[in-house]
Amino acid sequence: MDLSNLTPAAGSVHSDNFRRGRGHGSGNGKTAGKGAKGQKARSGGSIRPGFEGGQMPLYRRLPKRGFNNINTKIIETINVGALEAFNDGDEVTIQALLENGIIKSPKDGVKILGNGELTKKLTVKVNAFSEGAKAKIEAAGGSAEVI
Repeated sequence: MDLSNLTPAAGSVHSDNFRRGRGHGSGNGKTAGKGAKGQKARSGGSIRPGFEGGQMPLYRRLPKRGFNNINTKIIETINVGALEAFNDGDEVTIQALLENGIIKSPKDGVKILGNGELTKKLTVKVNAFSEGAKAKIEAAGGSAEVI
């Protein structure tokens, strides 16, 4: 052991309960680390994100384009080829896709698309299928069920 490897004991160093503005002997007196004057030195003196000092902010200077539908659903898509990771005769559900790492999050639903080949007989239960994907799953002897 040498001096360069020393660390404080766990829990002995606190940063959240430091009392600012309690005299120059504390090392953080007078202006309490806020510098001198100005809006950011005042109590309650924080400006909201995007505020540019009264100048027309960037988000208002830029033109609006297109249409943002607030009711849109975000559908997670995977291809039929990704289902080869399952064993013959398995039931493929959204939970099974999550456990196998094929999808990270189901978001508002899962749709199977028809890219790739499927050689295993699977029972697939997800929110939607493309026509090509449904045909490939059924051609392999499996079934495609919409939940």
